[in-house]
Amino acid sequence: MSHEAHEHDDHDHGDHDHDHAHDHGGKHSHPSLVIEDEAGNIEGQIMIDALQNLLVARNLLAHQEVTQEIEKLESPGVHQGAKIVARAWTDPAFKQRLLANGKSAAAELDIKVGEAQLVVVENTPDTHNLITCTLCSCYPRSILGQPPSWYISKAYRARAVREPRAVLAEFGMSLPDDVELVVHDSNADMRYLVLPERPEGAETWSEDKLAELVTRDCMIGVSKALPAQS
Repeated sequence: MSHEAHEHDDHDHGDHDHDHAHDHGGKHSHPSLVIEDEAGNIEGQIMIDALQNLLVARNLLAHQEVTQEIEKLESPGVHQGAKIVARAWTDPAFKQRLLANGKSAAAELDIKVGEAQLVVVENTPDTHNLITCTLCSCYPRSILGQPPSWYISKAYRARAVREPRAVLAEFGMSLPDDVELVVHDSNADMRYLVLPERPEGAETWSEDKLAELVTRDCMIGVSKALPAQS
């Protein structure tokens, strides 16, 4: 028997109507994540380029300023989240502190979580966690960098709570029916991070080497950590 659970916290974005109904029978009719993302990315990039060229032409902005700001935005990156996960895999006491208070545990590694709170949820053989934000694009940027375009797409935000198994299947992940799937809905005050299962064959690996197995997608929950290879 399959299990699907949803955790939805109050968003501080005004009044919104949530439709979290499930449709487990028949074929699903839904927009493609990839098609929407490609169209949105192209249109958005055209607008950005036009605005940037206009500001540069009027001497209101220099090209190097854009590069510098992008570097600032991207400086927090996946390596921060990977470092947290690798430590949790090798230090059971740290993992317990991480699950109890993600922000505080991250600070032990000199990693500053800029968001109000960080909730870490652990994947196990019996439970799989998936992260989304149904109303906007709340995301732990301070430890994962900028979110991928599909994460902020309308298709992902709408479908992750309605048909999460179908969404995971499109990412190449097919969960057994007896694995409970829990969907966590981020909000302005709460960010989530998935602690993926440690791959088999990496029991003796160092933290630095383990961190190389940790991807952005596995910390969102749309994939598993990379398999260990000798």
